[in-house]
Amino acid sequence: MPVVVVESPAKAKTINKYLGSDYTVLASYGHVRDLPPKDGSVDTEHDFEMTWEVANDSRKHVAAIAEALKTDDKLILATDPDREGEAISWHLKEALTKRRSIKKTTEVSRVTFNAITKAAVTEAMKNPRDIDAPLVEAYLARRALDDLVGFNLSPVLWRKLPGARSAGRVQSVCLRLIVEREMEIEAFNPREYWQVKAQLATPRGQTFDARLVSLAGKKLDRYDLENATQAEMAVDAVAKRSLKVLSVEAKPASRNPSAPFMTSTLQQEASRKFGMGAKAAMNAAQRLYEAGHITYMRTDGIDMAPEAVSACRDAIAERYGKDYVPSSPRVYKNKAKNAQEAHECIRPTDMTKDAESLRLSESDQRKLYDLIWKRTLACQMEAARMERTTVEIGSDDGQVGLRATGQVVLFDGFLKVYEEGRDEPVEDDDKRLPQIMQGEPAKFDAGALKSEHAKAMEKGTDRGLPAVLSGDGATLGTQSFTNPPPRYTEATLVKKMEELGIGRPSTYASVITTIQDREYVRKEQNRLFPEDKGRIVTIFLLNFFKRYVEYDFTAALEDELDQVSAGAEDYKELLAKFWRDFSAAIAETSDLRISEVLDVLDEALAPQLYPPRDDGSDPRICPKCGQGRLHLKTSRTGGFVGCGNYPECTYTRPIAGEGAEGEERLLGEDQGDEIWLKAGRFGPYVQRGEPTPENKKPPRASLPKKGGQFLPGWDPADMTLEKALTLLTMPREVGMHPDGGVVSANLGRFGPYIMHQLPDEEKPVYVNLKEFQEVFEIGMNHAVELLAQKRANPGRGRQTAKALRDMGEHPDGGKISIMEGRYGPYVKWEKVNATLPKDVEPADVTMETVLELIAAKAKKKPAKKAAAKSTATKSTTKKTAAKKPAAKKAAKKD
Repeated sequence: MPVVVVESPAKAKTINKYLGSDYTVLASYGHVRDLPPKDGSVDTEHDFEMTWEVANDSRKHVAAIAEALKTDDKLILATDPDREGEAISWHLKEALTKRRSIKKTTEVSRVTFNAITKAAVTEAMKNPRDIDAPLVEAYLARRALDDLVGFNLSPVLWRKLPGARSAGRVQSVCLRLIVEREMEIEAFNPREYWQVKAQLATPRGQTFDARLVSLAGKKLDRYDLENATQAEMAVDAVAKRSLKVLSVEAKPASRNPSAPFMTSTLQQEASRKFGMGAKAAMNAAQRLYEAGHITYMRTDGIDMAPEAVSACRDAIAERYGKDYVPSSPRVYKNKAKNAQEAHECIRPTDMTKDAESLRLSESDQRKLYDLIWKRTLACQMEAARMERTTVEIGSDDGQVGLRATGQVVLFDGFLKVYEEGRDEPVEDDDKRLPQIMQGEPAKFDAGALKSEHAKAMEKGTDRGLPAVLSGDGATLGTQSFTNPPPRYTEATLVKKMEELGIGRPSTYASVITTIQDREYVRKEQNRLFPEDKGRIVTIFLLNFFKRYVEYDFTAALEDELDQVSAGAEDYKELLAKFWRDFSAAIAETSDLRISEVLDVLDEALAPQLYPPRDDGSDPRICPKCGQGRLHLKTSRTGGFVGCGNYPECTYTRPIAGEGAEGEERLLGEDQGDEIWLKAGRFGPYVQRGEPTPENKKPPRASLPKKGGQFLPGWDPADMTLEKALTLLTMPREVGMHPDGGVVSANLGRFGPYIMHQLPDEEKPVYVNLKEFQEVFEIGMNHAVELLAQKRANPGRGRQTAKALRDMGEHPDGGKISIMEGRYGPYVKWEKVNATLPKDVEPADVTMETVLELIAAKAKKKPAKKAAAKSTATKSTTKKTAAKKPAAKKAAKKD
């Protein structure tokens, strides 16, 4: 029997099912050989010869393949259809030849398939080929480059920057992106601007919002209203004038669907929609591919096979109707930089199967498949058609002009299935405007904006008045500030790397994972923050190896590697050219002393490390001893700023984040520790002692706030040693709970709270306290009572909704109930909640009324009165589905 080799046992199992007993299908379990993890694996003195060794875990798998070849003289290499897959096939052939399992008579062939389906696998077996030498050479070049950079640059980092762990050809450039974005954020100075809007009403009493766009006959730019005084004058100018509708313009518009997924866009969308990291997304996609549910998941291509397009269009027509199928198929142009490494887009192998029908047990796989299925169907659907309305409103004297915009979707098209996520929120004008006629008056809706003004004033700001309101409450000016560029998410980082041409689809996930594993970057609330260690490494590389972390250089090198895979460039010439310059840079830096390196980095980081002080004093003078000068220092745990008078003065602080601002006051001493009041990026806090390389996070506590304001007596100016010590007692142990476990009280971002976890509970239970002082005074009896109430009603303090009446089954399936709500009774069906009209009692409501309410809420036509018939049809369908394929269609239509 021919021996077929694939990477994973899951893939082997699926393919074996398709090929049957005539083939022996085995798994290589990934790469079988690699370069030994030591310097010299790539011999720069002998034409970049590479020393390979079979990994210990791989020896038994290679032995199993060799054993199978004893009884058959035909080897089919069916690894993944990309550069990595080609390399694994080459490694297998080399390893088996070396152990003489492949003889002169052995027939070795290579097959690839973009999807693991019976048709794709069978077709691939009919079209064997040789191993693609240029693709293998592109792999060898990348592997050699990564080894040369890693094993020559990393030791320089270890010697010059204690605590630094590694550098890499792509990972260091990726890290630079994150560090430079953080520096942009730190250097950002917010700019104040104001916006004015009015709530207006038509003669028919319908209200709408309009924003001020011109004042004194001049078009308003974003920053024209710079402060509260100017905003107040603008609000007054609007409020004192009579307004009328100058023009109403409705324009038709259309919106086309996004292209189907390739690797980078799949990672981005999985991050946006589910907060799924690049690595998790690729792991889930890999399992879906191996199970035969989707096409190959590492691709730069966005084109789709003609037969897949046809199947997609058929699935759309069957599910949603022919109105959703465009007259001709949509064609997406392939964006791949290198056709040799391009594949079809990522799509389902069977367009008729949604996530529910596959019954996937793993959550990540289920969510990712649903995303791929919806995006694929959407890409071949009709455009969404909408009407965008712009209403211009002005005064008779032309001194003020306002604009109202709205958008109405006339035909949802692809939006019925899928809408692409956004990395950052954008202003939404998808609201419906009432009927507005040109020439009619636009009257102020008195008092309509008072609640919005009250919320703005309650929220407050430390930069001045947050809002101004006209006397009648119909015109409002609100304060805003420009925002710094957002920190990268994994999605936006992948997008940026793709734009710059850094890395390739198969490397994005591993690169982002590596910089987090190296503790150069941390992930908080889906955003990427550089650690001090990552900053130091980046600044070091920018000063001593700048060329090798330049975006253009890295992208150009990627393009050259693509040329190698296309057979247009010799990979050993590429390596020789790179090594000549890189080895010279390594030699120059090796002779530098650590003190020289730190001096260069200290100067380069000076704007961030030593910002100007409010009192105008030298920002490098130690705030603790007042004599020593601050310097950048390093330790095994990363970089920090320390006093030059060490060990007489032990002052240290991190190079960024809390404590980096340098605004602090010594409150006194307690038990030999200095108690400090400091200013951090999240506000003032008190701290016991100073951070040291051994104790990076000494005890600290934030000053208590409510509604953005410090509580009375807890303002930074009023802070005393006694108050600081009180705060530093947190968390406070209230006592042992009768059922086991300690009850503790603490201060958090959202105020004071108590916390307790029973021995059999997976997570602790938290209860917010109403008054700040309770955190210091609450006793066990009251704490146990509060915790019992929270456990009885865990839904954020609200009781579980009570069912007043069971209405039976919906025609489309699912129970309908009348529920008791905070704002009155409502109808509940699936995820639809429809409020019951005030004049209708729950006991009197009919099924017909309920269905109309649900349909209106769900924005679809009311279901017909055929519940019994529908149920019967469903029952029949379930019984006959296995025997008659036609019944499946009936079920879908039903």
